[in-house]
Amino acid sequence: MDNALRLLELIGERHALRVSDAAELLAVAPSTAHRLLNSLRGRGFVLQDKPNGAYRPGPVLNEIGLAAIGRIDIRRVAHPMLEDLVEQTQETASLSLLEGRNVRFVDCVESPRSVRVGSRTGVVLPAHCTAAGKAILAALPPAELTRRYADRELTARTDSSISDWSALEKELDEIRDAGFAVNIEEGEAGVSAVSAALRDLTSAPLASIAVVVPANRMPSAQAADSFVPAVLRAQESIQELLRSQL
Repeated sequence: MDNALRLLELIGERHALRVSDAAELLAVAPSTAHRLLNSLRGRGFVLQDKPNGAYRPGPVLNEIGLAAIGRIDIRRVAHPMLEDLVEQTQETASLSLLEGRNVRFVDCVESPRSVRVGSRTGVVLPAHCTAAGKAILAALPPAELTRRYADRELTARTDSSISDWSALEKELDEIRDAGFAVNIEEGEAGVSAVSAALRDLTSAPLASIAVVVPANRMPSAQAADSFVPAVLRAQESIQELLRSQL
């Protein structure tokens, strides 16, 4: 137990640790270090981007760190940007966190329009069916994405939902290239969105910010283009503020 905790400290300090280095620092056999690191990987405390690669902080450590600074702090930092997004776009803006295979909306500012998407705070949806969730999934290291979806099973919520793993992988690649995600009625009929991930100092995804729009005002991915610049500006502003506090 003591060696496992020391490994977590070392990975937190160094951000990357190889088996040989771990064995030397702990004064244990490489096989022992490998066994401990594999156990930590199985629980999500560390991850590897490729076989035999270095171990890095995993999602559980990020979640613990997030809890340590308090989710309310992320909401506090992001909320003014949500208000700015609403002012710029006249559409509802939201902040979301990844929980397992789901995404939870933790803050929201509603559009002033009479026809709008209402507050989604507290709502939980499958991550692969939302722009907010797909933005975070695309930002995960490949090994962590595989761990979360080991069975590759996807449940559709609407006729537009992605239900095929290969199709999801292809879209996540496109999101990585573009820097933002789009959802056209995939999580809920009549609701579309544009989202971008918020990353920490190690580039691990912490959350996502989104503009959420009635589908009749965003009927296609092309129609989302007008919202992308505002979302990306808000993303960068929030990340700068978060990094100054982490």
